[in-house]
Amino acid sequence: MLTIICDKPGTLSAVERDRPVRGEGEVLLRLRRIGVCGTDLHIFTGNQPYLSYPRVMGHELAATVEEAPAGSQLQPGDLVSVIPYISCGTCDACRKGKTNCCRRIGVLGVHRDGGMAEYLCLPEAFVLKAEGLSVDQAAMVEFLAIGAHAVARAGTRAGDKVLIAGAGPIGLAVAIFAQIEGAEIVLIDGRADRLAFARSHLGIAATVELGEGDVNTLSTLTDGDFFDIVFDATGNPKAIERGFGFVAHGGSYVLVSIVASDITFSDPEFHKRETTLLGSRNATIKDFEHVMAVLRAGKVPDALITHRMRLADVPDAFAGLTDPAAGVVKALIEVS
Repeated sequence: MLTIICDKPGTLSAVERDRPVRGEGEVLLRLRRIGVCGTDLHIFTGNQPYLSYPRVMGHELAATVEEAPAGSQLQPGDLVSVIPYISCGTCDACRKGKTNCCRRIGVLGVHRDGGMAEYLCLPEAFVLKAEGLSVDQAAMVEFLAIGAHAVARAGTRAGDKVLIAGAGPIGLAVAIFAQIEGAEIVLIDGRADRLAFARSHLGIAATVELGEGDVNTLSTLTDGDFFDIVFDATGNPKAIERGFGFVAHGGSYVLVSIVASDITFSDPEFHKRETTLLGSRNATIKDFEHVMAVLRAGKVPDALITHRMRLADVPDAFAGLTDPAAGVVKALIEVS
């Protein structure tokens, strides 16, 4: 089967590997779509803290069932989405239902080889039937679930004043699910094209471009109170540190993005606000199910998908996705 390997930062190769053989309790999947995530771009550019090379990337996966265990609820031909966070099921976090931060987690495409290939075997527990979804939608479930989990983790409610820093796919996912909860959203980013996309396709009226006077603008939008909840989806250490100053007194700061850096903040300011600081990692099956229901209800615009390429073209075309001028929001790799 055709497999794409990231040999080292900046280098991708297409190789032929044997088709995997299904083990006990596993499902053999034929990949159909592979979403390209910021994590994949960070792996390609050499800026992912949890990874060693070489690695087969790919964790935003839509597939059809090729083979399933006897007695499975899955049948050959079923369209499925994949939960790529392979949890152990026995550690303290898993016993508490926090499988998204399992102590021995193995994330596809990061800790272990992922789905940038034609076939993949996985334990049945991490394969969800995607009834009522298109193949493209099934590939978007995972990144949308990241946003859904962050919004749920913050306890977002109707009327909350919410600032989302970073208008990439994860920031937009947070925006979609914060909107569903009835929050009042402001989106800040350094790229005017991403903010324009959010206004035109997500209906986010309040957007602020990074630059001189942006703090005053954020203050004016909130009558000087700033925000009940601030979500960081920038992947930038300096932006994360700056975001502490945008949290209202009694507010919460949710770090969705991961950076390979130490983060510092002013303790007096942190305590003065009685800030709640939260990390938001991955997503749970509950988040995946919520996302699927939202997709079935037509609440996620197809316009999020801006770029496509074939699996065979990835080694030559992938680098182009890192160019801001390309205007990538969500790229899908099609597996024929």
